[in-house]
Amino acid sequence: MSSALPILALRDARLAFGDKLLFEGLTLFLGRGDRIALVGANGTGKSTLLKCLGGVIDLDSGVRFVRPGTTIAWVPQEIEVPEGQSVNEFVSRADQARDGLKAEKAALAPHRVEAALARVGLDPTLQGGNLSGGEHRRAALARALGRDPDVLLLDEPTNHLDLAAIEWLELVLRGFSGAVLVISHDRVFLDNVSTSTLWLQRRALLAMNGRFSGFEEWSEGILNQEMKTAERLNKRIARETRWLHRGVTARRKRNQGRLRKLEEMREARRQRSLGRSTVSMTAAEGPPASQMVADLRRVSKSFTGADGTEIVLIRDFTTRIMRGDRVGLLGANGSGKTTLLRLILGELVPDQGHVRLGRRTEIAYFDQGRRDIDLAATPWQFLCPQGGDQINVRGHLRHVVGYLKEFLFDEDDVKSAIGTLSGGQRNRLMLAKVLAQPSNLLVLDEPTNDLDMDTLDKLLETLDAYDGTLIVVSHDRDFVDKLVTSLIVLEGGGVVEEYIGGYGDYLRQRRPGGVARGASNPAKKKAGPGARQARGRQAAPRKLGYHDQRELDGLPDRMAALEGEIAGLKARLAAADFFTLDAEGFGRSAARLEAAKEQLDAAEQRWLELETLAESLAGGVES
Repeated sequence: MSSALPILALRDARLAFGDKLLFEGLTLFLGRGDRIALVGANGTGKSTLLKCLGGVIDLDSGVRFVRPGTTIAWVPQEIEVPEGQSVNEFVSRADQARDGLKAEKAALAPHRVEAALARVGLDPTLQGGNLSGGEHRRAALARALGRDPDVLLLDEPTNHLDLAAIEWLELVLRGFSGAVLVISHDRVFLDNVSTSTLWLQRRALLAMNGRFSGFEEWSEGILNQEMKTAERLNKRIARETRWLHRGVTARRKRNQGRLRKLEEMREARRQRSLGRSTVSMTAAEGPPASQMVADLRRVSKSFTGADGTEIVLIRDFTTRIMRGDRVGLLGANGSGKTTLLRLILGELVPDQGHVRLGRRTEIAYFDQGRRDIDLAATPWQFLCPQGGDQINVRGHLRHVVGYLKEFLFDEDDVKSAIGTLSGGQRNRLMLAKVLAQPSNLLVLDEPTNDLDMDTLDKLLETLDAYDGTLIVVSHDRDFVDKLVTSLIVLEGGGVVEEYIGGYGDYLRQRRPGGVARGASNPAKKKAGPGARQARGRQAAPRKLGYHDQRELDGLPDRMAALEGEIAGLKARLAAADFFTLDAEGFGRSAARLEAAKEQLDAAEQRWLELETLAESLAGGVES
């Protein structure tokens, strides 16, 4: 933190909501040039602390100091341009209660509005009801930055932004001369912008100087020391409790001080246990999918823009996603990532080409638009839409309240309208629903928005243990790097490229400007006109030979028969008395089950080989 005189500070601050104490005795100084990351577990009060600094929430006790003439801009976690209001109006008319600005500073001059919107690349005539999540966020940043504030308070500013916008924001913040306090789950973003970190833990702030990349090691050292302290405290409490149980001696007047000390130690232990709740999640897995999970052949998709022009999102894209693949989708907002997902899921039909899902594919889909959520419903109703109080989780009925407690919902939350929940709570609710569904293909569209770091780490751990196939859209570079093994990148203008590895590998493989340099799989990349003409001159066969075609035609029935046999054998082996009544027959059935599985895998592999050969032969005669 800066040694300069503070321009914004809290001293001995205390705040509670009802019986829940968020912090007390908290002191914080912000000076010019400070760029501070504020981190902490879910529910510790990070967003509330920002509101206190911005003057949006009053402290119960303590002092909030603002140097005279200081302007403060606050970008909350959830903010939208109101429906019926233009982006221009939103940026020019600051909400004084939300932005902490004085009345005379509330209106922004037209030329500054124009400059601010140009910085974030927004059309000033756009209406609030027609904006994407990223456009809402960029409008909020334009409103904050356009006032050239002395203090920027940013709550999850990267939510809904694409990578280009995040990198632009990093540059802006690194060049900002005032003070910045930022909450974010994006580790790479924090490492790129922060010069120090404040950790809100157990109602107090701990400070670390230096880049955020050092936080994990630093915080782990503190937690290890706290564990040792807790062990010593537990031993002292056990010793004093044994003394107390002696009876009369402990109740003598001269020992009342020792009794009070015991109660103080018990209270200290209770306080240490507060705030330790963490999310518990596991993904329900369905039966194994076929080897080919999704097959896209020469897929194209366009839309007609508001002005009548054709917008090409995907042009002539071919890929095949296999069982166990972990695929990340990257691209600017509006480049077509969600469109590609919906094509794979069968929610959209391609203009050209075809999309085919593999046999036995069972999908669980996390939708970033949260289209399934009725904001007037409760989490209970959302998970139990047919009524009742039970939800099927990994094949077992669970009480909805008990299940949601694993996602940090208390009983009041479970019975509250979803519209009153925070963005993080809504995201955890969606995860609770999606992860309860048995699947072998998990599709996640921006699952990290609004999640705190602890929940994000738990989600990574859960997905790492998932045996099925993953398709993930995320702008969180650290999350993508740790999770995926290949990337599909929508470069714009219909160009779609593939890369092996995570985000760091993608940066090393791409050319400056984002154009692929041939690092993607050559077998999956579209060929140019010259290559097609050359193939047309070759004496390549136009189709499979008679025997291969006959084999290909018969394989679907063969695979269906094997799947039916496998299902029957599993049901037979599951009978409680089968082994007791016929041990020899049980052994034969178990052996046949394994053989049938191997035969099914071999049939699927052969089907893939013949399908690929047929498609390559058909493509070889195009002109």
